[in-house]
Amino acid sequence: MHLFRLLVPLVFVGLISPQVPDTKISAALAPLQTDTVKFDREYALEATMLGFFFKDGTRNPTLKANKGDRVRITITNGELMTHDIGLEKLGIKSKTIIEKGASTSITFKANQSDTYYCTVPGHRAAGMVGNFEVVEGNLTESVIAGQLPMKDGQPLNLNFESGTLKDWTASGDAFTNPLVSADPSPVHEKDMSIGFEGRYFLSSGGNVNYKLTGTLSSVPFKVTQPFAAFRVSGGALLDTRVEIVQASTNKVIYQITGQGRATLQPAVVELGTYLNQEIFIRIVDNETGVSQIPYIANDKWAHINFDNFLFYPTRPNFPNELKQKDIIILPPLDPVLNAGLSGIEAAKAMTPPKGFKVTLAAAEPDIIRPISFTIDSKGRLWVVEGHTYPVPAPEGQGRDRILILEDTDGNGTLDKRKVFAEGLNLVSGIEIGMGGVWLGAAPYLLFIPVDPKTDKPAGSPQKLLDGWGVQDTHEVLNNLRWGPDGWIYGTHGVFTHSNVGKPGATDAERKKINGGIWRFHPTTHEFEVYAEGSSNPWGIDFNDYGHPFITVCVIPHMYHVIQNARYQRQAGKHFNPFTYDDIKTIADHRHWLGERGPHAGNFRSAAAGGGHAHAGAMIYLGGDSWPKEYRNEIFMNNINGARLNVDHFERNGSGYVASHKSDFLAMNDSWSQWLNMKYDASGSVFAIDWYDKNQCHSANPDVHDKTLGRIFKITHENDKWVKVDLSKATDQELVDFQLHSNEWYVRQARTLLQERGPNKKVHKALKVILAKNPDETRKLRALWALHVTKGLSEKDLNDLLINNSEYVRSWAIQLLTENKTASPETMKQFVDLAKNDNSPLVRLYLAAAMNRLDASQRWDVVDALAQKSEDQGDHNIPLMVWYAAEPLAALDMKRALEIAERAKLPKILPYMIQRIAAIDTEESKKVLKDLNNKLGKLHHSPETHENLRLIEKALGKVDP
Repeated sequence: MHLFRLLVPLVFVGLISPQVPDTKISAALAPLQTDTVKFDREYALEATMLGFFFKDGTRNPTLKANKGDRVRITITNGELMTHDIGLEKLGIKSKTIIEKGASTSITFKANQSDTYYCTVPGHRAAGMVGNFEVVEGNLTESVIAGQLPMKDGQPLNLNFESGTLKDWTASGDAFTNPLVSADPSPVHEKDMSIGFEGRYFLSSGGNVNYKLTGTLSSVPFKVTQPFAAFRVSGGALLDTRVEIVQASTNKVIYQITGQGRATLQPAVVELGTYLNQEIFIRIVDNETGVSQIPYIANDKWAHINFDNFLFYPTRPNFPNELKQKDIIILPPLDPVLNAGLSGIEAAKAMTPPKGFKVTLAAAEPDIIRPISFTIDSKGRLWVVEGHTYPVPAPEGQGRDRILILEDTDGNGTLDKRKVFAEGLNLVSGIEIGMGGVWLGAAPYLLFIPVDPKTDKPAGSPQKLLDGWGVQDTHEVLNNLRWGPDGWIYGTHGVFTHSNVGKPGATDAERKKINGGIWRFHPTTHEFEVYAEGSSNPWGIDFNDYGHPFITVCVIPHMYHVIQNARYQRQAGKHFNPFTYDDIKTIADHRHWLGERGPHAGNFRSAAAGGGHAHAGAMIYLGGDSWPKEYRNEIFMNNINGARLNVDHFERNGSGYVASHKSDFLAMNDSWSQWLNMKYDASGSVFAIDWYDKNQCHSANPDVHDKTLGRIFKITHENDKWVKVDLSKATDQELVDFQLHSNEWYVRQARTLLQERGPNKKVHKALKVILAKNPDETRKLRALWALHVTKGLSEKDLNDLLINNSEYVRSWAIQLLTENKTASPETMKQFVDLAKNDNSPLVRLYLAAAMNRLDASQRWDVVDALAQKSEDQGDHNIPLMVWYAAEPLAALDMKRALEIAERAKLPKILPYMIQRIAAIDTEESKKVLKDLNNKLGKLHHSPETHENLRLIEKALGKVDP
């Protein structure tokens, strides 16, 4: 028999970095100075994204100390990642460490229990959090002795101390020579501590022979005690596990995996229900760990370690018990059916739905590294070849080029090819219209005028904007697309930091963006950050009601984009420090499996959608030839999963919920990397494929293939190819196209009307549609076309504020504030809408519009919106109203606070308290003192208590 070891905290020397000034921390809780203090309790933890770990394997252990103890907690980085450790109540944190093996510490006196956690954004939510407890008496617990199961009067060899596999039966090759008698183990890496008892433990291959697979089963034996425990470590994988099996039924009654670490930990099994019945142990290793992705390393944790099964009369308590709830299990690797196919073979390998087919439209050497594309009014593809990516070339030495590709006979092949421009640098987005080509080419937004007779540049590239960052060259400005309002929209990632303005603009004239959606007007050349946040959006499109949506990576993938909104960020902080909270995903699902985070789910998540990385966004509005079930659904490519995901939108309150539909298409090819998809005049869809074995961004150009690229075409059996040239259409024909079932005609015609400019006959025809067409989407199309052709007056838009359609009323609000001003008459109607309109969508647009106006104009609308109790649970409105209300504090604190007190929306009052506290003047303190006295007389609900504490904190009466 063997006893499990007791937990012994380890001692490391670390660094101190208190983050809260001593003046704000009571003396009893002040951080300790290590040069003069000896420590009563020292704890050493390894920090990884999976959690904080003791050397004995305990994940996020409960750290204990007696009251008054002097404590030091040291973390050592177990990976190349940004980590730190902080205490929540005490308000201190260590310095940040990045390099693997780096260490840092916090020191303090144990006067109260607390929570320790990693303060890096997102890491606490990922699982880097544990408890610190102040307790009385002895901190360690004794462990009762266990007993080996017996059979035929003899103890079974379930601890392998015979040095053989006596009492076990093996299959496969993983358990041919599985017993190990050394620590460090010869089949594990030298820095790994196994920590086994006795002379032997068992491993199915360790980190050396992890590719081996097999099963090991014990002889059946009778359950004689209500509890059992054994020691286990190894891979946190479904197919590396220990099972306890009921012998009579072969039913698995308990199973557990390792947690991706080598140190053996005890797992406790409750067996009271099975007393006097026979069970057996089955140790399973069906995971080879072999990666089929060329640049993804094999998983050396594809093995299982086991030792020392014992019975116990009562439940044993082990300090380092391995509990199933603490294990973050990875699903099995997805099978990779193909890799490195030719273009023709790749098209044949795909599996579209019944009635659809995928054909190769173009491939290398005719198209190489297609990174962005658009379709012109003649149905031709304008495609950017991104030869410069990922490293920007010196000015004037770019290698990117733009091709014009055309299918001249309708057979699906892009048989005509022209080179429009060469020598471009780091082009990541393209759109065409208004007389030329618009290019995102950090650090510039470029415009190249086009000679329509020759399809050649009619002049040199014009630098319309500069200041776009290149810190992370796959997160630069991208996915240019015309919005229904006549602006060019684009997306931008969080790890690139841009300060955008016209060439020569001062810093004060520029706008910062490091994650979000922007827009640029083609004639006024005005630039705006439309909304901020998200991660690395590489796809944007608009639905039938003109609402934009983006697809993103790493964080939850789907967002309904609202003007002036602030969205969940993968990293970094919002520019406005008074944001306090941001708007989250509308998706009710995710496209990766497992709880280790999105990266770990890649290549293991085919059942959920394929993984976290998405590129492209296409809301299919391509006419009537495709089945109705696809209309207004959003398609996005799942890069790691090599498949087209589809989400379905349902209106919910002021916005939408996005639900997962079955994947539309599987490429069945691990090199496939579709970056965008767009439908054409026939309703068919073209898709560009970067095609590269490396699916991840790297600043090293040598990891990317430089010779491949494809364009595919998806057609339904009902699609009819048409040859088009809308540039030759009359003005009336362009107006009529606003009624077309295929949105391609609608958008192309609207842009052409915008380019041709104001026309009274066009305006008259569009106003007939707006007034008389019963379809809301057709009314909206007419409204947008009137706007881009300057056919609407303020009176026209004000009249639309009482339209029967909530969509028309909403868009009238947005268009009335395009110039960031609103007349007194318009504001009067806005106030009436805020008080009386029954549509949450209209109230959302009002909140968004207030964020565009001078703060002095917002008071009455914000006040009315904040009192709408029906919007308390809305996904968007409470925060959008807060973003509009926040600047009011700087104008009139007392009046702003009065609005917040009346507010029925959640968090408005506590946020306003914090906002006023940030002003930090005698006047702001007086306002808060008056509120404190007022609230002190009320019943102390949880909300009142929160508000009082915020006031006390602001006034310096309590510790943070």
